[in-house]
Amino acid sequence: QLQLVESGGGLVQPGGSLRLSCAASGFTLGAYVMTWFRQAPGKEREVISCISAGGGDTRYADSVTGRFTISRDNVRNTLYLQMNNLKPEDTAVYYCAARLGLLILRGCEGEYDYWGQGTQVTVSS
Repeated sequence: QLQLVESGGGLVQPGGSLRLSCAASGFTLGAYVMTWFRQAPGKEREVISCISAGGGDTRYADSVTGRFTISRDNVRNTLYLQMNNLKPEDTAVYYCAARLGLLILRGCEGEYDYWGQGTQVTVSS
């Protein structure tokens, strides 16, 4: 079964940290550009960060630059998002997605082949 499964979300205080994981099964993650999205209640889904298939190229939304770090372990078939200095406005459901291809497109654009089910991140005191 081809799927992505996110984990690591939860409730954290402002200024805290979380590490999200996205585990792939049924396909080889190393052939895919991977992207983290998020969607807050009442808002459109937005791109947070993406990483090339080999991991050598990354992009970030301005809102998370300097606080979030995307990484991947193609041996473990897993994508990560380290989130530091979290703010209440980071509260959202976070999704990972996979797009077949090696290189990042401008703005992390493209047609995505697989999506995870999402993991809730809540930043609140």
